[in-house]
Amino acid sequence: MRRIRPDLWETEAEYPAPGLSTHAYLWAAPGGNVLFYNTTLEHEIDGMARLGGVARQYLSHQDEIAPSLRAIRQRYGSTLHCGAAEADVVGRTCPVDGVVDERRVELDGLEVLPTPGHTPGSTCFLVSSAHEATYLFTGDTVLRDAEGKWFAGYIPGHSDRDALAASLSELAKLAPDIVISSGFVGDSGVTELGERAWADCVDEALRSLERS
Repeated sequence: MRRIRPDLWETEAEYPAPGLSTHAYLWAAPGGNVLFYNTTLEHEIDGMARLGGVARQYLSHQDEIAPSLRAIRQRYGSTLHCGAAEADVVGRTCPVDGVVDERRVELDGLEVLPTPGHTPGSTCFLVSSAHEATYLFTGDTVLRDAEGKWFAGYIPGHSDRDALAASLSELAKLAPDIVISSGFVGDSGVTELGERAWADCVDEALRSLERS
């Protein structure tokens, strides 16, 4: 795994569709490492042992389901968490220990935010790092294209446009320093916002949704 922040590591990229890349991210939380999203790479799963393993794994949506969920659970005894609307389908591959059915703060100050739209159980996660940064993990709810423009993760026939727009409007109220999507187009799914307001990024994504 590649260290991208003092308390955050990124797995090697995977390519689930033409032009689309994904990473998973391991956060060194005080109560035990938290894995966001999923990886199917055995050497990356093995490599997590050197960083202390995995205590909890959080999925952003059902497209991250793979047999590796069981492998991670069996290797590290980790718990698995996902959106309540997708717990049944996730559970067919790996037992689910916790469901996200409302916005709340969990262990280590991890805030879970239901953001339906891309899929019914899409979920985002807000982490206040001990290293003076706030990370927002957006899954495929909002991401950047190859030119760096933000767009909504709307797939015709798959996503709910109105629910996605409502979820984006809620995300716009947050103030993250770093935004980390699951899938991405281009060089990286990690964006340090710098001086740009996150609300402006979300507005850009909402405009893309109106055009789609």
